[in-house]
Amino acid sequence: MATTINEELIRGMLTDVIDPEIQIDIINLGMVYGVDISEDQKHVIVTMTLTAMGCPAYDMLRDDIIEKVTSLPGVETCEVELTFDPPWDKEMMSEEAKLVFKYLF
Repeated sequence: MATTINEELIRGMLTDVIDPEIQIDIINLGMVYGVDISEDQKHVIVTMTLTAMGCPAYDMLRDDIIEKVTSLPGVETCEVELTFDPPWDKEMMSEEAKLVFKYLF
């Protein structure tokens, strides 16, 4: 039986992508703004932001996202689009991430 590729599944996979500076995943940090899946489910575009412009971890995060998403059966390509509109803010984090962040910083 084929796996249905949907936004919920992709977002679940992306909880394994950890921001190396903050040690919280990019979903709970609120860094993923959108997931677009082609009709044939072979191509995925992940739209994300960074916690700060010029973040040196971007290449690593991008590569990790592509690796996770293309590991799904049937997904052939993944593209990561970077945006700063709207700019990331601590309020975008999940409540769980806010608690962790509060104790770290």
